[in-house]
Amino acid sequence: MKPTLLVLAAGMGSRYGGLKQLDGLGPNGETIMDYSIFDALRSGFGKVVFIIKKSFEKDFREKFLKKYEFIVPIEIVSQSLDRLPQGFSLHARRATPWGTNHAVMIGKEKIHEPFAVINADDFYGQNSFKILANYLKSIEGKQGNYVMIAYKICDTLSESGAVARGICEIDKNGFLTSITECTCITRDDNGKIKYKNDKNNWGTLNENIFVSMNMWGFTPEYFNYSENLFVDFLAKNQYDLKAEFFIPSVVNQLIINKQAKVKVLETSSQWFGITYWEDRKSVISKIQDLIQKGEYPKNLFQNRSNLP
Repeated sequence: MKPTLLVLAAGMGSRYGGLKQLDGLGPNGETIMDYSIFDALRSGFGKVVFIIKKSFEKDFREKFLKKYEFIVPIEIVSQSLDRLPQGFSLHARRATPWGTNHAVMIGKEKIHEPFAVINADDFYGQNSFKILANYLKSIEGKQGNYVMIAYKICDTLSESGAVARGICEIDKNGFLTSITECTCITRDDNGKIKYKNDKNNWGTLNENIFVSMNMWGFTPEYFNYSENLFVDFLAKNQYDLKAEFFIPSVVNQLIINKQAKVKVLETSSQWFGITYWEDRKSVISKIQDLIQKGEYPKNLFQNRSNLP
């Protein structure tokens, strides 16, 4: 059975100023998601599930999905704030999404095989999808054997402002021991990588530490683990209007509980992405460079022979 690709595309892009998921950046208006799907299909993925907001489903279907007819099975699931476990209700003033792992949980009804999770607005590269697909195929039928694709932090920063990254601790055997979500990382005037901790103090990070860019591989029991931990999360945070249920929080707890282990795999692919509008020009240029090097065709889906 081929693994499934779960794409987190519900973010509104507040720092970007619009729906960056649908922004055409390739020479024929291709989005970053298009390149991810192209890479996933040629790496052996067999289905794509999108988590989106109901409010832009019409635009999403009209502007994005039509190109995939007869290419790959597609499922769309809407993430909404009121998708909560029995016994919990939505605070009337809650406007912030419940976080990345809540979005992952929404895909449960559509996924019954090993699956990858990616962000819609991150360009991960062909090698990343290849090694992720190979790992997912190797763990079919197993439980608690997960994987994360890691990038060096120095290769994941934006020149336009601060970014959020998951800082990884890895043991000598290449397994994740912990991951810490840092929501404010940037370079200072001296070129050092700085981050703000939960006490609002600044610290320094090594250039070569590994970070998560939300490229994960799981097996279906992850949904059940997540649902149980979401109940615990809500019991503590239901009335915190900005509390979010992040993937790293769930992964950390599963590692602590010895319910899962996470293999960390480094990729040779170059990561890039869009956080701010100012990042757009650089992303367009990098995509063009990859096309000129022959890593992608100029028109992704014009020639079906490019895909399996």
